[in-house]
Amino acid sequence: MTDSSNDPLVIAGVEYTSRLLVGTGKYKDMDETRQAIEASGAEIITIAIRRTNIGQNPGEENILDVLPPEKYTILPNTAGCYTAKDAVRTCMLARELLDGHQLCKLEVLGDEKTLYPDMPATMDAAEILVKDGFQVMVYMNDDPILAKRLAEMGCVAVMPLAAPIGSGLGVRNPHNIRFIVEEATVPILVDAGVGTASDAAVAMELGVDGVLMNTAIAAANKPVLMAAAMNKAVKAGREAWLAGRMPRKAYASASSPETGLID
Repeated sequence: MTDSSNDPLVIAGVEYTSRLLVGTGKYKDMDETRQAIEASGAEIITIAIRRTNIGQNPGEENILDVLPPEKYTILPNTAGCYTAKDAVRTCMLARELLDGHQLCKLEVLGDEKTLYPDMPATMDAAEILVKDGFQVMVYMNDDPILAKRLAEMGCVAVMPLAAPIGSGLGVRNPHNIRFIVEEATVPILVDAGVGTASDAAVAMELGVDGVLMNTAIAAANKPVLMAAAMNKAVKAGREAWLAGRMPRKAYASASSPETGLID
């Protein structure tokens, strides 16, 4: 049996035992945030720099007080950015606040209704950030060609959506996710659209390297319990992928031997 200690997730040369990455928004307070993230088992946590205080607003609660960088890998993200310029500036602010931290999650949104990524702007921002030394994990639509281009550009992870951000619809286009995985040269993580534990397991069974989520946990009736469920689901999905599922068949097939039957 494979366990997390000999099946690590490797991003930008760093090994992680958990393949679940989680966000920090939408919780009722800092204590619930802390409890849910602990229950998730996640080691990488993403923080929206434009919406969360990590030191840029003196006198306000600082999320790093409950989620210290000594314990977690902080993944600053550009949520809420609609231009490449704003996204690049946000990453540079995060790097300054986090003492030169290079890892970032890039997302450049196209419109407020769907929150789909603006891929031309995303590509522009990714090129600037990679050249400036950032380790870019990039949010994108489920386009296998663009996924390949972003990897070739130097992004350290490619993160196709499963469904629109916050929708909870689950994996809408498993075929494209599978195509992206087949051509992958960097880690592929499903980002956005997961709603419950079975969605996370389905995503992992497609062969992705990990899943990032926020709303699915934070908007649950019991976020801490849902975080624990997601922890288990990601592990189960990974083990199922490694095990290799049985072939699908159109007709029934007896599960017990058909020889040596008693007449």
